[in-house]
Amino acid sequence: MDMHTVVVGTSGTTAEDVVAVARHGARVELSTAAVDALAASRLIVDALAAKPEPVYGVSTGFGALASRHISPELRAQLQRNIVRSHAAGMGPRVEREVVRALMFLRLKTVASGHTGVRPEVAQTMADVLNAGITPVVHEYGSLGCSGDLAPLSHCALTLMGEGDAEGPDGTVRPAGELLAAHGITPVELREKEGLALLNGTDGMLGMLVMALADLRNLYTSADITAALSLEALLGTDKVLAPELHAIRPHPGQGVSADNMLRVLAGSGLTGHHQDDAPRVQDAYSVRCAPQVNGAGRDTLDYAAVVAGRELASSVDNPVVLPDGRVESNGNFHGAPVAYVLDFLAIVAADLGSICERRTDRLLDKNRSHGLPPFLADDAGVDSGLMIAQYTQAALVSEMKRLAVPASADSIPSSAMQEDHVSMGWSAARKLRTTVDNLARIVAVELYAATRAIEIRATEGLVPASASQAAVVALRTAGAEGAGPDRFLAPDLAAAETFVREGRLVAAVEPVTGPLA
Repeated sequence: MDMHTVVVGTSGTTAEDVVAVARHGARVELSTAAVDALAASRLIVDALAAKPEPVYGVSTGFGALASRHISPELRAQLQRNIVRSHAAGMGPRVEREVVRALMFLRLKTVASGHTGVRPEVAQTMADVLNAGITPVVHEYGSLGCSGDLAPLSHCALTLMGEGDAEGPDGTVRPAGELLAAHGITPVELREKEGLALLNGTDGMLGMLVMALADLRNLYTSADITAALSLEALLGTDKVLAPELHAIRPHPGQGVSADNMLRVLAGSGLTGHHQDDAPRVQDAYSVRCAPQVNGAGRDTLDYAAVVAGRELASSVDNPVVLPDGRVESNGNFHGAPVAYVLDFLAIVAADLGSICERRTDRLLDKNRSHGLPPFLADDAGVDSGLMIAQYTQAALVSEMKRLAVPASADSIPSSAMQEDHVSMGWSAARKLRTTVDNLARIVAVELYAATRAIEIRATEGLVPASASQAAVVALRTAGAEGAGPDRFLAPDLAAAETFVREGRLVAAVEPVTGPLA
C-alpha cells in the first residue's frame, strides 16, 4: 500500500486524492478542523433530538415513512435498521477500487460537519480504509437518488461489524472478525448517523473520477495512434497545422492536433501520396482525428468541472447548517453526475469507432496504399490481423450499445415519494465497461499501425522518431510483430496493457516532449 497520507478536511477533496486512496491504498487522516466541525454539528443534532418536535432524519422515519415520530428509546434501533434494511444489493461484487472510493467520498462529506455524525464514527471510517478492509458491495441496488443507497449501506454494515468484507489479503470474511483482527471497535449508531452514512452520490462520483483519470490517458494514447495510422497510410500532416485549428478554436481540437503533429515531426512517410492513386485529401477517419478526439477532450474537461464541484460538496439529507438549522434538501439527486457519465460514454464510443475505421483502412489493400492485405506476411496462407479487427469491431458495437444514456430513464420508488431518479450508478457502471473496451480498441489500432510502419520501413521510408520509439517500446513490452505462425491474443493483450498503463505516452514523450 502507498504510505502517502491524504488529510480529509472540511472543504472537500481532490480527484488526485480519490485515486490515491481508491487505487493506491493511500492512508487517510482526519484534520483537526474536521474533528472540530464534526463535534460542533453533533451538538446541534443532540439538542434537536432532545426536543419534542419531530425533525426529519433525527426523530422521524425515512422516505415515505417520514411522517412517523420515533420515540427516543427506539432511535438507535431505527439507525441500525435503516442500514440493515437498505443493504439489499444483489449481483456480482463491485471492484475494490470502487468501494474504497465510495467509502472515502462518504467520509469526505461526513468530515464537512454538515451531517451531524460523531467524530468517532468518522474515525472508524478512516480506520477501516487504512486497514485495507473492503466491504462486499453488489452491482445492483442504487437508482442514483437519495444517494447510492444499497452500496453505501453495505459499507455502513461493515462499520457496525456486520455483513461480509474483504481483508487486505483478499479473503472475504465476516466484517466483525476483520474489525477485531485490526483492533477496530464497531460503531453503535445514534440519531441521524445511519441515514448520514447512506445518503450520497459517492459511488457514481468515485467512478466518474477514476474514469476521467483513465480517459485522459486514453485520449492522449488515441492521439498518438491516430498519428501513427496517418503516417502508415502515407497521409498528409498539413491538416494538423496550428493555423487551421486556430480558425475553429475548440480547445481540445487544438490540443489533439498539436499532439499528432509532434508525434509526426521528421517523418519521411507523411505526404507520400502514391503516383498511381493520387489523393487530394485523406479519408475523414484520418483527416478529422483532431476534431473527433478534441471534442471528446472538451467533454472530459466539462465532466471534470462537474466532478470538481461534487468533490467540494456536502451531499446529505437533512444537512446541518452553520446557523444551527437542520434542513431537508434534494442535493442527493445524482442528475449532475449522471449526465456527464453518459456524455463520456458517448464520446468514448465515437472515439472507439474512429479508431476502428482507421484500423480497417490499414488492413484493406484497396485503401492502404501499398500495404499487404491484413498486414499479413503471406496473405492467404496468413490471415494477418483480419480477426483482430473483428475483435475491435465487436468492442465498438458494444460501446455503441453502452452509449445509450442511463440518465434518460427514471423509475419511481418508495411509494412514489422518490418519484424521479437519476440512474447515475447505472451510468457509471456501464462507463467502466466502456473505458475498458476503449483501451482494447486503441491497443488494436496501435498494434496495426506499428506493424504497418515496420513494413513501410522495409521499403526504405524513414518513420518519425516518435513512431520508431513507440514501435521499439511496444515490441519490448511483448507485443511482437505479426507473423504467419503467431498466436495473436497474447500480443494484443500486451498491447492493451501497454496502452492502459500509460506506457505508450511515456514511450514517445522523450522524443515529443510532454503531450497533453
